[in-house]
Amino acid sequence: MSVNNTDKKVRLPRITEMAHRLLAERVRAGDTVIDATAGNGHDTLFLAKLVGDTGRVHAYDVQNSAIRATEVRLESVGYKDRVELHHASHTDIAEREEPIQAAIFNLGYLPGSDKQIITQADSTLEAVQSALSRLMSGGIVLLVVYVGHAGGEKEAEALERYARTLSTHEYLVLKYEYINPDNRPPYILAIEKK
Repeated sequence: MSVNNTDKKVRLPRITEMAHRLLAERVRAGDTVIDATAGNGHDTLFLAKLVGDTGRVHAYDVQNSAIRATEVRLESVGYKDRVELHHASHTDIAEREEPIQAAIFNLGYLPGSDKQIITQADSTLEAVQSALSRLMSGGIVLLVVYVGHAGGEKEAEALERYARTLSTHEYLVLKYEYINPDNRPPYILAIEKK
């Protein structure tokens, strides 16, 4: 049987779309998950839909404007009760004790905000380690890594160096990236716990 794609334009998914696909494959109603960088609330809202009424999303951001934007986005669709917003660094993930099914880190700076306020390699590594320590078997931690801003390359190098040290008996790490654009697009490091 042949498939006719003349009516439908097929394209590769954007990096953020791919991250959401990976989350949708793992997260189910009732799960506990983390959005380590709430930003404008897009990932938080996506996770809130996936966990349903019985699940929980913990969303972190150091910027009050990000917390407020996320809160407004959630309230507009009635999902605020599924999310606990933390006006704090993602390093505070260490304070969480319950197991998680997934975590997403959308790194860099808050779009439409001060580009001098960026995620930092040291605190991001600390937060990733905390998320991995709570990750359930079959769960996933996604790092959407941006390298096209000051500090982005340093953070990317530190994350990749760390990811390479993870035991293959416990974790599988994949890198999803476009290789031919010249504008230094973001990419994904996906860490699955076996």
